Amino acid sequence: MKISRFAQVGALAAVAALTLAGCAANEGGGSTDAGTGTDTGSSLSGTLSGGGASSQEVAVQTWTAGFQTANADVTVNYDPAGSGAGRESFQAGAFQFAGSDRAFTTDEIAEGPFDGCVEGSGIIELPTYISPIAVIFNLDGVDSLNLSADVIAGLFAGTITNWNDPAIAELNEGVELPDLAVTPVHRADDSGTTENFTAYLFEAAPSVWTEEPDGVWPFTSGEAAQGTSGVVSAVAGGNGTIGYADASRAAEEGLSTAAVQVGDAFVEYSPEAAAAIVDASPFEEGRGEGDLAIALDRTSTAEGVYPIVLISYMIACQEYSDTAAAPLVKGYLQYVASPEGQDEAAASAGSAPISDTLREQVNAAIDLIVVD
Repeated sequence: MKISRFAQVGALAAVAALTLAGCAANEGGGSTDAGTGTDTGSSLSGTLSGGGASSQEVAVQTWTAGFQTANADVTVNYDPAGSGAGRESFQAGAFQFAGSDRAFTTDEIAEGPFDGCVEGSGIIELPTYISPIAVIFNLDGVDSLNLSADVIAGLFAGTITNWNDPAIAELNEGVELPDLAVTPVHRADDSGTTENFTAYLFEAAPSVWTEEPDGVWPFTSGEAAQGTSGVVSAVAGGNGTIGYADASRAAEEGLSTAAVQVGDAFVEYSPEAAAAIVDASPFEEGRGEGDLAIALDRTSTAEGVYPIVLISYMIACQEYSDTAAAPLVKGYLQYVASPEGQDEAAASAGSAPISDTLREQVNAAIDLIVVD
């Protein structure tokens, strides 16, 4: 059974009330005293190291600039090495926080270890970056395409190998499709974007895509590229290429993107359409307090919903072995979740700001971080 995340608001309300008071003072980027909730200006100092998902790199750069402006004695470093690398480094204690395009599974959490956390400490996982995954392509003379889930799956699985295939033509009447081989481009690294994309294919096109969702691409065919930047560059540099990437990076490069079939309509990606799925989806069952992993409904046919969405999480310890790290992580995450931080990320990265209801739950989770 999945638990509606809106039903959990009451359970977190007492914690959230305290958190929101502290965050109100902190949303401008200054630090907040965990005991009094009063603004302490820019009393934070030190270096905060994190890394992981390349999808949210632009947003992280924006959050870091805003947070460091308000806290001149803090340096935040983020290595966009990919979600898998971020989770591994966080578990090893090399990163004090991780960005990941998927949450840890409950089995991974049970197995551990999390070397940077106090033994027995829980972790928090915060869905603070919401973005569509764009299906990007580069096809001379073609600026836009309508694609169904089955056709997208066929293009990436290798069952549709030419751009003038009847299955594509049927969805794009009047478009002159070239007699040109399809070159699918996928991530070479263990990627949360890949896991989200393959989850969509597995759930929305099960008769074509039979591989279980995974962060590692299941086929050796096609072209492999490192990170989001690598996929975008490979698609942009070829003719007949197709790939998948965080929509903000597709927009940056001016790449053509496909409209995806939802029911009887074809929907272009947008932050609003991505946010609609998140708000309608429940939390995953069996998660600990502060672990806000969301079970996306990727097969929704609601009007205006874009079905290929990633949620990138910020992941942190509830209690740190290095107590000096705790106030830095807490202050930074409060800024990330704040209306200011979310609006700045939306402006720079094209992400969807989290709703006020979700922010309340995120702030309650951040308040679980123990600060001495």
